[in-house]
Amino acid sequence: MGLPEAELSLLLVDDKQIQELNHRFLGRDKPTNVLAFSMREGEYSSLHPHLLGDLVISIETAKRQSKQSGLNEMEMLTLLVIHGILHLLGYEHEGGKKEAREMATKQKELFRKCLNSGMSD
Repeated sequence: MGLPEAELSLLLVDDKQIQELNHRFLGRDKPTNVLAFSMREGEYSSLHPHLLGDLVISIETAKRQSKQSGLNEMEMLTLLVIHGILHLLGYEHEGGKKEAREMATKQKELFRKCLNSGMSD
Protein backbone atom coordinates (compact mmCIF):
# COMPACT_ATOMS: atom_id res chain seq x y z
CA MET A 1 0.00 0.00 0.00
CA GLY A 2 3.05 2.23 -0.15
CA LEU A 3 3.27 2.73 3.60
CA PRO A 4 6.44 0.92 4.73
CA GLU A 5 6.57 2.76 8.08
CA ALA A 6 2.89 2.23 8.93
CA GLU A 7 1.91 0.82 12.32
CA LEU A 8 -1.31 -0.54 13.73
CA SER A 9 -2.45 -2.37 16.80
CA LEU A 10 -4.32 -5.65 16.56
CA LEU A 11 -6.58 -6.99 19.28
CA LEU A 12 -8.06 -10.48 18.97
CA VAL A 13 -11.21 -10.93 21.04
CA ASP A 14 -14.30 -13.12 21.40
CA ASP A 15 -17.82 -12.29 20.21
CA LYS A 16 -18.90 -10.86 23.57
CA GLN A 17 -16.02 -8.37 23.62
CA ILE A 18 -16.47 -7.23 20.03
CA GLN A 19 -20.23 -6.89 20.54
CA GLU A 20 -19.59 -4.56 23.48
CA LEU A 21 -17.23 -2.43 21.38
CA ASN A 22 -19.57 -2.47 18.38
CA HIS A 23 -22.44 -1.28 20.60
CA ARG A 24 -20.36 1.33 22.41
CA PHE A 25 -18.75 2.93 19.37
CA LEU A 26 -21.15 2.22 16.48
CA GLY A 27 -24.48 1.68 18.24
CA ARG A 28 -24.80 -1.83 16.79
CA ASP A 29 -25.66 -4.33 19.50
CA LYS A 30 -24.32 -7.45 17.79
CA PRO A 31 -20.98 -9.12 17.23
CA THR A 32 -19.09 -8.38 14.04
CA ASN A 33 -15.95 -9.75 12.43
CA VAL A 34 -13.69 -6.68 12.51
CA LEU A 35 -13.76 -3.12 13.85
CA ALA A 36 -11.31 -0.49 12.65
CA PHE A 37 -10.52 2.64 14.64
CA SER A 38 -8.55 5.07 12.51
CA MET A 39 -5.88 7.36 13.89
CA ARG A 40 -5.50 9.10 10.52
CA GLU A 41 -8.49 11.33 11.01
CA GLY A 42 -9.87 13.50 13.76
CA GLU A 43 -8.39 15.66 16.45
CA TYR A 44 -5.27 13.57 17.17
CA SER A 45 -4.41 12.47 13.63
CA SER A 46 -1.12 14.39 13.58
CA LEU A 47 0.31 12.90 16.79
CA HIS A 48 1.95 9.92 15.11
CA PRO A 49 2.01 10.15 11.30
CA HIS A 50 2.76 6.45 10.79
CA LEU A 51 0.03 5.12 13.10
CA LEU A 52 -2.91 3.83 11.07
CA GLY A 53 -5.07 2.90 14.04
CA ASP A 54 -6.49 -0.09 15.87
CA LEU A 55 -8.05 -3.28 14.54
CA VAL A 56 -10.23 -5.51 16.68
CA ILE A 57 -11.08 -8.95 15.28
CA SER A 58 -13.44 -11.52 16.75
CA ILE A 59 -11.78 -14.92 16.56
CA GLU A 60 -15.16 -16.63 17.12
CA THR A 61 -16.76 -14.84 14.17
CA ALA A 62 -13.66 -15.47 12.04
CA LYS A 63 -13.88 -19.21 12.76
CA ARG A 64 -17.57 -19.30 11.78
CA GLN A 65 -16.93 -17.31 8.62
CA SER A 66 -13.99 -19.51 7.64
CA LYS A 67 -16.25 -22.57 7.71
CA GLN A 68 -18.89 -20.76 5.62
CA SER A 69 -16.40 -19.42 3.08
CA GLY A 70 -14.20 -22.46 2.57
CA LEU A 71 -11.10 -20.62 3.81
CA ASN A 72 -8.99 -22.02 6.60
CA GLU A 73 -8.88 -20.05 9.85
CA MET A 74 -5.55 -18.36 9.10
CA GLU A 75 -6.73 -17.32 5.63
CA MET A 76 -9.89 -15.83 7.16
CA LEU A 77 -7.85 -13.98 9.77
CA THR A 78 -5.58 -12.66 7.00
CA LEU A 79 -8.62 -11.53 5.01
CA LEU A 80 -10.07 -9.73 8.04
CA VAL A 81 -6.77 -7.97 8.75
CA ILE A 82 -6.68 -6.80 5.13
CA HIS A 83 -10.31 -5.70 5.35
CA GLY A 84 -9.59 -3.75 8.53
CA ILE A 85 -6.46 -2.12 7.12
CA LEU A 86 -8.41 -0.97 4.09
CA HIS A 87 -10.94 0.66 6.44
CA LEU A 88 -8.06 2.37 8.28
CA LEU A 89 -6.88 3.71 4.91
CA GLY A 90 -10.31 5.17 4.13
CA TYR A 91 -11.91 2.42 2.04
CA GLU A 92 -15.61 1.89 2.69
CA HIS A 93 -18.21 -0.63 1.57
CA GLU A 94 -21.32 0.72 3.27
CA GLY A 95 -21.50 4.07 1.47
CA GLY A 96 -22.30 3.11 -2.09
CA LYS A 97 -21.84 0.51 -4.79
CA LYS A 98 -18.80 2.17 -6.35
CA GLU A 99 -16.95 2.39 -3.02
CA ALA A 100 -17.92 -1.19 -2.15
CA ARG A 101 -16.64 -2.43 -5.50
CA GLU A 102 -13.34 -0.54 -5.12
CA MET A 103 -12.82 -1.97 -1.65
CA ALA A 104 -13.69 -5.52 -2.74
CA THR A 105 -11.29 -5.31 -5.69
CA LYS A 106 -8.43 -4.04 -3.53
CA GLN A 107 -9.18 -6.62 -0.85
CA LYS A 108 -9.06 -9.48 -3.37
CA GLU A 109 -5.81 -8.17 -4.84
CA LEU A 110 -4.09 -7.92 -1.45
CA PHE A 111 -5.45 -11.29 -0.30
CA ARG A 112 -4.08 -12.98 -3.42
CA LYS A 113 -0.69 -11.36 -2.81
CA CYS A 114 -0.68 -12.65 0.77
CA LEU A 115 -1.63 -16.17 -0.31
CA ASN A 116 1.01 -16.18 -3.05
CA SER A 117 3.70 -14.99 -0.64
CA GLY A 118 2.83 -17.72 1.85
CA MET A 119 1.80 -15.29 4.59
CA SER A 120 -1.25 -17.36 5.54
CA ASP A 121 0.66 -20.64 6.03
